Amino acid sequence: MASDDPFSFETEKPPATEEVERPASVDNDEELLPRVLEALKTVRDPEIPVNLVDLGLIYELIANKDGIVYIEMTLTAPSCPVAGELPGQVHDAVAEVEGVNDVRVKLVWEPPWEKDRMSEEAKLELGMM
Repeated sequence: MASDDPFSFETEKPPATEEVERPASVDNDEELLPRVLEALKTVRDPEIPVNLVDLGLIYELIANKDGIVYIEMTLTAPSCPVAGELPGQVHDAVAEVEGVNDVRVKLVWEPPWEKDRMSEEAKLELGMM
C-alpha cells in the first residue's frame, strides 16, 4: 500500500478492471481480427519504443462477428506512469476500425508480464538479442 507521505515514491498497482464483460461466445471474425490487430500495433508504450502487441501486453483478443471486440491486456509494470492512459488509447485505436461496434478493454495483472512475452522483432528492436 502506498504511503500517505507526499515524498514517498511507493506506488500501487492501478486497479484491474473487473467489470469488463468478456463475450459469452467466441466467434472470431476472420476479416475483422487482423484489422483490429493492426490497430493495436499503432499503440506504443511511451517509455519503450515498441507497440503493445510486440511487447506481449495483449493477453487475449476476441473480435466477434457482431463487432464486439474484447481485449485483455497488462502493462510492463504496475507502476507504469501511463497506466491510466494506455487502456484508453487501446480502446480509441480499436474503435476506429470499420466493423467494430463495441470495444471492451480489461486491464489485468495476472499473469505478470515478463520479457519472454516480447516478440523476436521487439527484442531485436531493443537490442536484447
